[in-house]
Amino acid sequence: MYVCSCFGVTEEQVRAHAAAGACTPRQIAATSGAGTDCGSCVRRIQGLLGRPCPRRTPQATPASSAPAAPSPDPRPAPLTATR
Repeated sequence: MYVCSCFGVTEEQVRAHAAAGACTPRQIAATSGAGTDCGSCVRRIQGLLGRPCPRRTPQATPASSAPAAPSPDPRPAPLTATR
């Protein structure tokens, strides 16, 4: 059955994109175009995805660590005239 009649995208295609890692309607749109014209299929795509996307876990920084010192400039020092 067609999900997006504007681009001829079927439920099977949306499920295939989801199995390949697409988690959001925006990711489905990037690969198939579905949802980018009239937008009436976006809710149906959300329903077909029906699962939460794994979120990235932010890297925790220890509260007690001091900020890292800046690395030294790798460029040579400027020449200065001496008299």
